[in-house]
Amino acid sequence: MTDLNITTIQTHLYWENVDANLSHFSNKINAIQNHTDIIVLPEMFTTGFTMKPEVFAEEHGGKGLQWMIQKAQEKNCVIAGSISVKENGLFYNRLYWVNSDGSYQIYNKRHLFRMGNEHNHYTAGDQKIIINYKGWKICPLVCYDLRFPVWSRNTKDNTYDVLIYLANWPEVRSYPWKHLLIARAIENQTYVIGVNRIGEDGNHIKHSGDSVVLNPRGEIISDILSNSDAMETTILSYQYLQDFRSVFPVMLDSDDFNIFGT
Repeated sequence: MTDLNITTIQTHLYWENVDANLSHFSNKINAIQNHTDIIVLPEMFTTGFTMKPEVFAEEHGGKGLQWMIQKAQEKNCVIAGSISVKENGLFYNRLYWVNSDGSYQIYNKRHLFRMGNEHNHYTAGDQKIIINYKGWKICPLVCYDLRFPVWSRNTKDNTYDVLIYLANWPEVRSYPWKHLLIARAIENQTYVIGVNRIGEDGNHIKHSGDSVVLNPRGEIISDILSNSDAMETTILSYQYLQDFRSVFPVMLDSDDFNIFGT
């Protein structure tokens, strides 16, 4: 099994300005010189965490997705990021996982941040996805999903290898962000990638980034600093993951469960 190169982009966002953000991320992605398999962008990377989807949401298949398809093809890699999307009269905080051949998969954010009134503007998703990519199984989730371990839980029947969170997580709650990511890595015996924005948004909420890549032991294996505008490519070793799970097979004793309702 080949290792994975994951590029995380921690940067500021232009508030509710799609064109400026697409130009900004084009410059970032164009600057990546070395091979990468997956580029991970923050939550709602085209607008920031807007609660005006009736104004700023794009139709499914719109400008943001088309841009992602173009950049994935240019870089011959996957690009993952979430966008405010309108489909069939409903609004979603939708994560797109875009492959280099132009195909894509979607995940609609399950847990909507009620303290930010997200649940009154967007519709919650009810389907978690596990993506098979180069022999790896990858589970992409969004921001507030991090606080709900049952939704994130690895299972014996469909064990994933990488858990990814895209976020607009405020600086004031950076402590739980950092520690919940570590908990998810340890309890699921998986690599965890958390990608968060920096800077102040249009509601004067500050974000410190604190983007990170963790190994299955919950140890930090990336070097992005808080509040820094930075990109980093981190190598995930499949052999390391398998060796650790083999010598410490926690999942064999995990509890079986079902999730009911939406």
